[in-house]
Amino acid sequence: MENTVRWSLVTAIAPIAWGTNYFVTHEYLPAGHPLYGAVFRALPAGLLLLALARRLPHGVWWWRSLLLGVCNMGAFFALIYVASQLLPVSLAATIMSASPFTLALFAWGLLGERPAALVLTGATAGIAGVVLLLGAGSVAVDFRGVAASVAALVMSSGGYVLAKKWGRADAGPLATTAWQLVAGGLVLIPFAIAIEGSPPRLDGPAIAGFAYVGLVATALAFTAWFTGLRKLPAATVGLIGLLNPVTGVLLGVLLSGDKLTGRQLLGLTLVLLGIACSQLRFGVPGRAGGSKRFDWGRTDSVRPDAASISSDAASISSDEGEHDGHDRGRRAARRSGDQHGVLRAQREADDLS
Repeated sequence: MENTVRWSLVTAIAPIAWGTNYFVTHEYLPAGHPLYGAVFRALPAGLLLLALARRLPHGVWWWRSLLLGVCNMGAFFALIYVASQLLPVSLAATIMSASPFTLALFAWGLLGERPAALVLTGATAGIAGVVLLLGAGSVAVDFRGVAASVAALVMSSGGYVLAKKWGRADAGPLATTAWQLVAGGLVLIPFAIAIEGSPPRLDGPAIAGFAYVGLVATALAFTAWFTGLRKLPAATVGLIGLLNPVTGVLLGVLLSGDKLTGRQLLGLTLVLLGIACSQLRFGVPGRAGGSKRFDWGRTDSVRPDAASISSDAASISSDEGEHDGHDRGRRAARRSGDQHGVLRAQREADDLS
């Protein structure tokens, strides 16, 4: 439980940082340049992390970094940029709040992490809380922005789970995050030039905005996020991601003087309860008659010990080998007509049984 809470707090850095990203993008970054916006966000952050990690991809990680860089960084950033420009923050965040479900589904299919009922209940409560918190039902809808948000949601969920699957026994999250960011940024450059022409001119607020988005909402946030994916089940990480819209609302209260309504307070409570569901554990009977701690988010909590499996298999194999040896001895004795040998082999087999 203690480890789960600790890594959950590390993971929470990401959605809290992302919760400020919609506001910064909408208020300070130039509109109409989603591809350049994604390049400016991904490439500097990736190069910074690469300098800190001091490791280049190797072997299969060249093409893996390219694929994950497109799904998790390049295309994802461009789609989020489009959604931020076309949709109100409330609606864009509400669509992305479905990530606990999409992450759980991808993790079930690719990792065998079957989502527990408690986690799914928490995800349902969390999404309901986001709807109450943001009141997305009363805003105008631009379906291009909705399509961009849904595409970003599905693409990133699949990419996150693949990163969790491939990153288990390889380089640390700092290096793999750097590779993805650099790959995603480089892939977007030719598309940005071909589609958007020359890069936009950046004034002081835009430069400061990109610096914040690159350092905090990208480099720091994605390193924390991929660290959480290594340590926690994907469904648990998805629930923690609901802190994203909560941060956006609280930011409005702090910076814009917004007042929380009763409906928003209820929504905030539901979101926090949903996140809390991912931290709960229950006792289940152990094989020795005791109680074994079980983490609903984990998939390996009740797996038998690997060493005992190997030992049992070796013992079974040895016993079978001895039985096979005595069977061969009896058959050989019969063929040679040695009745005493047959009886001796039979006694040895009976003693072994």
